[in-house]
Amino acid sequence: MRGTDHQQSGMFSYVSAERRVASDHPLRAIRAMVDVALRNMGPRFESMYARVGRRSIPPEKLLRALLLQVLYTVRSERMLMEQLDYNLLFRWFVGLNIDDPVWDATVFTKNRERLLRAEVAQTFFAEVLAQARNRGLLSTEHFTVDGTLIEAWASHKSFKRKDRASERPPDDPGNPTIDFHGEQRSNATHQSITDPEARLARKGAGKEAKLSYAGHVLMENRNGIAVNGQVTQADGRAEPQAAIAMVEEIPGQQRVTLGADKGYDNKEFVQELRDHQVTPHLACKSTSIIDDRTTRHPGYAVSQQKRKRIEEIFGWLKTVAGLRKTRHRGVARVGWMFTFALAAYNLVRLRNLASAAA
Repeated sequence: MRGTDHQQSGMFSYVSAERRVASDHPLRAIRAMVDVALRNMGPRFESMYARVGRRSIPPEKLLRALLLQVLYTVRSERMLMEQLDYNLLFRWFVGLNIDDPVWDATVFTKNRERLLRAEVAQTFFAEVLAQARNRGLLSTEHFTVDGTLIEAWASHKSFKRKDRASERPPDDPGNPTIDFHGEQRSNATHQSITDPEARLARKGAGKEAKLSYAGHVLMENRNGIAVNGQVTQADGRAEPQAAIAMVEEIPGQQRVTLGADKGYDNKEFVQELRDHQVTPHLACKSTSIIDDRTTRHPGYAVSQQKRKRIEEIFGWLKTVAGLRKTRHRGVARVGWMFTFALAAYNLVRLRNLASAAA
């Protein structure tokens, strides 16, 4: 017998969002780890807000909502608020009751600015990393480093000569007609008026040049967890400098190994690694300074195998976290979102490792 298509405009329910989310849902394990991290960040949140005045959106709810935006590839805050309005799973994760009103997208964005100005992403990343360390999932001796380009939120039309940056075409200021074919364009003579900190860069010979930032990740080799990350200007010389800066932050005084691709195989970088008590397990060029005194050991082959896993991190950041092209401008803001997305990746990785061990 055919059922009746009965339309109901109102509904009373005694089933909470907690009961509607399956007990084995992947977000449950992530929510538990996030709650631990946010509780430890309580004193930092207290120092960020005034004692008097109107109550703002709780920073815990802000961070949980931003985490959902990363995990579910929600491309804008307006779409995120729309999802929070009717998605019970999202409401449960953020901590909203079914009848709680959803924030206006503009209000949410302005409240988020407080978190962007503070080093909340770095603190959250450190708290997630501490949970991985307490579970014994991190290697303290073997690491891999690599970098990638993140396309900036700026077009080629905004890349103008520095001495004529204030000029506007006469036809259409909003979408001007610009013919820059045959013009020599470089970071030394040109600058984006939309995002002055973005730099023109390309992935390799024969590839198109785009306004970009450089994202760098340091990964431990045992379970492929990101232990450090930063964003710099894509000037072509930042990768070795960023790698050394992240190596210096590795805790302890023990000798460690560092895997990387051929792009890092140069005399200055190798010597600087050795000065920091780091064994360079780099992929060798035909004229490499690294000889069989390093490559003959079994650990070198293991590092060459493990270092490829760092591409999984970059792939996840660009496809899932939406960092193929950033929606923010400036090194500080792009770096904040890059670090926060790395923390989200680590949460997913910790959940997967726990499921595999169960």
